[in-house]
Amino acid sequence: MYAPTSTNSPRSGPTSGDDDGLIDFDGAGEILRAWGNGLRPDPDLTVSEWADRHRMLSGRASAEPGRYRTERTPYMREIMDRLSPGDPTQRIVFMKAAQVGATEAGNNWIGFAIHQAPGPMLAVQPTVELAKRNSRQRIDPLIEESPELRERVKPARSRDAGNTMLSKEFAGGILIMTGANSAVGLRSTPARYIFLDEVDAYPASADEEGDPVTLAEARSLTFAHRRKVFLVSTPTIRGLSRIEREYEASDQRRYFVPCPHCGAMQWLKFDRLRWQKGRPETAEYHCEGCDTPIAEHHKTAMLEGGEWRATATAADPSTVGYHLSALYSPIGWLSWERIVRAWDAAQGSDEAVKAFRNTILGETWVETGEAPDWQRLYDRRERWTSGTVPAGGLFLTAGADVQKDRIEVDVWAWGRGLESWLVDHVVIEGGPDRHDAWSELTALLDRSWPHERGAHLRIARLAIDTGYEAPAVYSWSRAQGFGQVSPVKGVEGFNRSSPVSGPTFVDATEGGKRLRRGARLWTVAVSTFKAETYRFLRLTRPTDEDMADGAAFPPGSVHLPHWVENEWLKQFVAEQLVTVRTKRGFARLEWQKLRERNEALDCRVYARAAAWIAGADRWPNEKWRDLEDQLGAAPTDTDPAGQINRQGQAPQGKRRSDWLGRRGGWF
Repeated sequence: MYAPTSTNSPRSGPTSGDDDGLIDFDGAGEILRAWGNGLRPDPDLTVSEWADRHRMLSGRASAEPGRYRTERTPYMREIMDRLSPGDPTQRIVFMKAAQVGATEAGNNWIGFAIHQAPGPMLAVQPTVELAKRNSRQRIDPLIEESPELRERVKPARSRDAGNTMLSKEFAGGILIMTGANSAVGLRSTPARYIFLDEVDAYPASADEEGDPVTLAEARSLTFAHRRKVFLVSTPTIRGLSRIEREYEASDQRRYFVPCPHCGAMQWLKFDRLRWQKGRPETAEYHCEGCDTPIAEHHKTAMLEGGEWRATATAADPSTVGYHLSALYSPIGWLSWERIVRAWDAAQGSDEAVKAFRNTILGETWVETGEAPDWQRLYDRRERWTSGTVPAGGLFLTAGADVQKDRIEVDVWAWGRGLESWLVDHVVIEGGPDRHDAWSELTALLDRSWPHERGAHLRIARLAIDTGYEAPAVYSWSRAQGFGQVSPVKGVEGFNRSSPVSGPTFVDATEGGKRLRRGARLWTVAVSTFKAETYRFLRLTRPTDEDMADGAAFPPGSVHLPHWVENEWLKQFVAEQLVTVRTKRGFARLEWQKLRERNEALDCRVYARAAAWIAGADRWPNEKWRDLEDQLGAAPTDTDPAGQINRQGQAPQGKRRSDWLGRRGGWF
């Protein structure tokens, strides 16, 4: 038991002059000021105001370290402020060129949320690995360079920090970082804020559980009108681009800037950028109003005087969309002269022009998937010794298509720049239920083809389709060894960054017994290789006169032999790329058959996938030079990969089983 010492509550402050002595001591003023500051509410800042006041850019993550200044990229102010809690907008879509400051704006939003409006946040990169890299290179410096964030997110080394590579806890919320390829990460927790970065690089499905954007956005639905979703990306292919689809459903805002001469407001277009031929340094922008040339030094003032204007009516009033090209890049970043140089350098290459449109103009690329005329290909056939690999061919791959009553195989030779030659077409009678058919396919792996320079080449890798009787294909592939044979599964869709993924172990049965580790299956984005093949077929070929003067075929050229028949050619161009509309009205690209049989095109796709798996798309110049050396006039003792000699001995540091498989090298 105890008794209180007083029944009177203490006063909150002096009430008469008699109490003036209570604050008459050194430091009383500082205490009162601190007390008053503690009672004062935090300022009501927008995201851009918070960034200007609190954001510091680290040298690890920025080319311009120091205090963040929105005035450097004025076009980002409205976009960031739409992410502020006081703005009613729920979804912000930003289709943009590369390196215009979009990711830093998203990081400003993350910092603002941690400091000013805490809540659960989900930040999604294309893959988990990229999410980890973004955490190290962007998020960690964001927190370390800001005192306001450092005191809210404990260091990772603290035992109770809640701070890991992919998770940052803070008072009132948590930041979860994950990849679009992880369904578990996308459905891990409800999120008020969702930052979806580079959505066009997301896979079509997250662990086969559905569209990753849809899965991620579903995390925010319980927050109703208080949610914020920020979708950002450089676009890719027309009809397949997620960010373009979202932008076209929005109010399609463009950044209008004033002409320094006549004041006319306009958004910048590449066709208004003009220069003297061969002199990119003369690039100037011509005003739409007065057609007066505008020198680039005016850009800073133009950006400061710019404003976003809607050019369409949004299907959803809670969504706003923005588009920006690199023409708006601030002085000191990407200049108009460098843009012109990039454009000139891209001429003659569809891949380079596509990259220019995507990364500099922030626009989608239109795939031209019209089927070439088979008769034109017939007239263009070339004559070389039948069954021989031409001089430019440096290694062989094969694609096998398994049908009910036959197995069709095409053998292709590949050279520098993915120039290719059809070397052989083999039809093995009998389907997968005929044992002799598999024996004949096995014998094909042991066969060699004479090279024009005297060597003999064997199939470096054979890719075989698993779409029909997959268990039989797995069983045969396992028996041959996965060093030379790659079972593949074709999936629709484009994936230029990685058109072949895997391998993954698939379950299979052999004699009724379930295998612990199944066959190694590769997944192939067939649309990518079909579009590439048609693009290669449309390349301009040198004339006889040009070749007499030393001209060469352009990289990617497809050479067809004189013995190829009409039916094969018709199968080779049996599909075309068309744009179809979904039930919601969105456009998407789809390959459709022009005729029923298309085995030649399928075999080409599989042989191309085999070249990818072998590494041809990633070989340095030294590797190609080494292949050429191996096929010189005098036979050498090493295989094309430079890894093993004719006696079957691997060089020091190499294991023979690393590349041989069951059969041995490519010669």
